[in-house]
Amino acid sequence: MTDSIMSKAATMEIPINSNGDTGTLPEDDSLEQAAHLQWSLDEQVGSSRGTRDLQQVMVSGPNLNETSIVSGGYGGTAEGIISTSSIKGSNMHHSSSSSSSMTAEEASRGVAVEKIETVKKWGLNTYKCTKQMISERFGRGSRTVDLELEAQIEVLRDTKKKYENVLRLARALTNHFYNMVQTQHALGDTFADLSQKSPELRDEFGYNAETQKLLCKNGETLLGAVNFFVSSINTLVNKTMEDSLMTIKMYEGARLEFDAYRSDLEELSLGPKDAVAMARIDAAQQQYQVQKDKYERLRSDVIIKLKFLEENKVKVMHKQLLLFHNAISAYFAGNQQQLEQTLKQFNIKLRPPGADKPSWLEEQ
Repeated sequence: MTDSIMSKAATMEIPINSNGDTGTLPEDDSLEQAAHLQWSLDEQVGSSRGTRDLQQVMVSGPNLNETSIVSGGYGGTAEGIISTSSIKGSNMHHSSSSSSSMTAEEASRGVAVEKIETVKKWGLNTYKCTKQMISERFGRGSRTVDLELEAQIEVLRDTKKKYENVLRLARALTNHFYNMVQTQHALGDTFADLSQKSPELRDEFGYNAETQKLLCKNGETLLGAVNFFVSSINTLVNKTMEDSLMTIKMYEGARLEFDAYRSDLEELSLGPKDAVAMARIDAAQQQYQVQKDKYERLRSDVIIKLKFLEENKVKVMHKQLLLFHNAISAYFAGNQQQLEQTLKQFNIKLRPPGADKPSWLEEQ
């Protein structure tokens, strides 16, 4: 319909007067009506398209991830376009990094608080133990005493000192005897060399060379037995006894802490009985019970270790003293077979000559 009206309007002739003015024709009204009708139709079509676009936008909705922010005026370059997806990603990264930093800060803060509490408890415990120690030193405080256990501990400490003296003397004997054996070895080599260079005294030098070599061999055998004796005594003194003394040291520390908390509880019990004092008494009672359990546990450990130490000491020393006596007697009696039999009896293997020297690879 629109096309027919437009074609009719286009084919109309407009008469012109002799003066160049348009004349008034009856078709002018129809032309205005056609133009008005065309404008109305265009408006309806545009409104219907706008309605459809609006419905589509409302149904589908805009894609915020693909939305762009344009910086600059109309016709600007593409450098001013910022994608909202990059803004969203940066915001998410910033939030995750901030949350992780907050978590690390909270963790470090918790560790710091825990260390402060530990130092606080240690300082309070040290103060109480020092106070108890000074009170005992000046005779104003009471201490828990186990007479039987204290006597056993004193015997152990005295025994350790005596065994350390035996170990020192045995090492001195080993060093002196080692030097004597080395001297006998050198003297035997000298006699053997002189027997080759002095024909008139060949036999005499030869006899002495053989005697010194035999003494050197028996001396090395005796050194093996004495070294085994020294090693066993060293293990008994510096490992077995020392382990028991370390447990005793822990027991004495627990005893001091137990008496310190016991004295603290006794002082609080003699004070007022208000709500705050009762709360402090309950806390002191709990700490006292913890220290009491620790003290009794370590006391039991000390009793058991002292018992096993005594049994082990008797067993080890019986074997080592028998070895030392048989080896010394056989050596100075000149009984080489008995000396070798003694080493076999105690399963002692001698090192071959030169075993103490490092190899050429170790010397490099």
